Amino acid sequence: MKLKDKVAIVTGGARGIGAAICERYAAEGARVAVADILEKEASATAAAIGHGAFPVRLDVADRASIDAMVEQVAATAGRIDVLVNNAAIFDMAPFLEITEESYDKQFAINVKGLLFTLQAVAARMVKQGQGGKIVNFSSQAGRRGEALVAVYCASKAAVISLTQSAGLALIKHGINVNGIAPGVIDTPMWDRVDAQFAKYENLPPGEKKREVGLAVPYGRMGLPADMVGAAVFLASADADYVVAQTLNVDGGNWMS
Repeated sequence: MKLKDKVAIVTGGARGIGAAICERYAAEGARVAVADILEKEASATAAAIGHGAFPVRLDVADRASIDAMVEQVAATAGRIDVLVNNAAIFDMAPFLEITEESYDKQFAINVKGLLFTLQAVAARMVKQGQGGKIVNFSSQAGRRGEALVAVYCASKAAVISLTQSAGLALIKHGINVNGIAPGVIDTPMWDRVDAQFAKYENLPPGEKKREVGLAVPYGRMGLPADMVGAAVFLASADADYVVAQTLNVDGGNWMS
């Protein structure tokens, strides 16, 4: 087991990619804190996982909630060894119709929330003095712009940049900060994505999802389970010499 006796926090852990990572981390020997604003779903996910997994409420847009989450996990499990920054939201609009409200909300969660969750957990890891692993979720959208998805793409590009900066700053403490850039992944969020593309591109429901799946070189959309191998690797001792990198896990959509 690659994560035996580790304590891991997974933000946005109640469902989708986050839940898949929680389940795999537990199977690899970690005690997992399922951190999510969806409290009932987080509780259900933790109960289904077992192996000492427990839910913790987290609103990444609220600094007080972040600090409370870190304190709760440390009090419950004794320490924090791994953080997966997975919580994020998506919105889209034609460029000339982008609103300040949409911009503020996406950056508050996808960038500011990720940054200050990373900061709070890293500070705890430094205090513990035993290093740690932090995995930030970006996206293939962070690798290039899209006409209808400008703000989301910008927020995910910021995640890649923050991963580089934090990785360089924290490795002296034995804390490896790296990232994962998924491609198109079949999660509950993609229902919203598909509906928005249907609206703006005048497509029937489900058509955008079908098109992007066919366009993946691997031959299909990704699944949450396709993300867990990279997430385990980057949280394990196997990645001790990997610093400030963002790994593409996208079926061949992007090469860098």
